[in-house]
Amino acid sequence: MEETSLLLLLLCVTSLLSCTTNQASLTVSPSSSQMFEGDSVSLSCEEDDSSAGWTLRRNTTTDTRTECGAGWGRSAGSVCNISYMVPWHSGVYWCESREGATSKSITISVTGGSVILQSPVLPVMEGHDVTLHCKTKTSSNLPAAFYKDGSFIRTEPAGHMTIRHVTRSDEGLYKCDITGHGESPPSWLTVTGQEVTFDFRSSFIQIFT
Repeated sequence: MEETSLLLLLLCVTSLLSCTTNQASLTVSPSSSQMFEGDSVSLSCEEDDSSAGWTLRRNTTTDTRTECGAGWGRSAGSVCNISYMVPWHSGVYWCESREGATSKSITISVTGGSVILQSPVLPVMEGHDVTLHCKTKTSSNLPAAFYKDGSFIRTEPAGHMTIRHVTRSDEGLYKCDITGHGESPPSWLTVTGQEVTFDFRSSFIQIFT
C-alpha cells in the first residue's frame, strides 16, 4: 500500500515538474486588453528558464504564428516593443519556446475609435477586486455608462467602475459609453478559480511514517 502511495506521489511530482519547467508568463505594459490606434505597448515573456529561448508570437487577421521582429514589433531579448499600434495588430499573443512550449495567450484589441474600456488583459482571481476604466484619448475621468452582456449596469461619474470580490458570475462581455464621444468595443472579462497548492513535504512525511 505504501509503495503504491509512493508511486502515485512520484508520478504526481513528475507530472507537475514537467508542467512547471521551462514556463513563461506573458505580461503587457500598459496592462489593458484594449488600446487606441497610435498607442505603444511592451510585451514581455517573463521566464523561469532563460535558456529556453522564449519568443513572442501572434495570430491576427493578416498573419499566423509570426514572431516579434518579423514584420512587426522590435525584439529585445524576451521583450517585444510595438511603438505604434494599429487595428491590424489586434489578435492573440503568446510566448513560445524553441521546444514548442507555450504560455497562456492573451487577446489585444486595437481601435481607431474614440473610446476604449481598459480591463485586465489576464484572468482575474475569484475574490479579488477589479476596476474597469472607460476613457477617451484625452481624458480618463469623464462620466461613463457601463454594460455587461448588453445590459446596463450603472453610470460612474469618474469613468471607472470597481467590481468588489469578483465571482464567476461577473465573467462576461463588458463595454462602456461616454456621451458625446461614443462607445467602446466589447471586452471579455475572465474570472478564474482560486489556485490549489500541494504540500509535498507533508505528503512525503505521511507516507514514510
